[in-house]
Amino acid sequence: MSTLPPTTQKKPVNRILPPNPVQALIVIGLFTALLYLIEVVDAAMSGRLDQFGIQPRTLGGLDGVLWAPLLHAGWAHLFANTLPVLLFGFLAMSNGVGQWIAVTVTIWLFSGLGVWLTGADGITIGASGIAFGWLAFLLVRGLFNRAFGQIVVAVVLFLYWGSTLLGVLPGNPGVSWQGHLFGAIGGILAAWLVSLANRTRSASSTPASAA
Repeated sequence: MSTLPPTTQKKPVNRILPPNPVQALIVIGLFTALLYLIEVVDAAMSGRLDQFGIQPRTLGGLDGVLWAPLLHAGWAHLFANTLPVLLFGFLAMSNGVGQWIAVTVTIWLFSGLGVWLTGADGITIGASGIAFGWLAFLLVRGLFNRAFGQIVVAVVLFLYWGSTLLGVLPGNPGVSWQGHLFGAIGGILAAWLVSLANRTRSASSTPASAA
């Protein structure tokens, strides 16, 4: 009988930085540029694009789930979201752009539908729900993956950005805590689903003993 030797190569699931940092920078840079381009158009239209945000519990406002993260209530709102979007979005690509897209879609829909179901009356817009989701994903992925490096990154992010997690609680008028809360839940869900997929992939590719 013979057993194939275990591999010593670092598992992709344990990465901290994207495997192709330049590509990741281009992707998140283009996404951020799109937010700015949309805000330029919105400003030129006197904010009329903002009506396409999420209007809770109305059939006509359901499509806002798709558009709300791309819209912002002025430049100050967009500026406040820019650094979290750039940083968290970049770090969330540690296992490639394909997985990042799946994670982002999960957060996007979970946050938006949560707002639509439970949000306050009015129109909700902004990318902060996505940013909260990416942050939550980064904070818990190391625990699910049992990856020490990712846990260290999570600790650093928590020490610096942890106070922002209070944004998932009600209390600040005009701020959609529901979007933050459901975005964070979506990020945790995405991290769990990714860990399940990684374990399944790892189990199916583990070399077997040969007789």
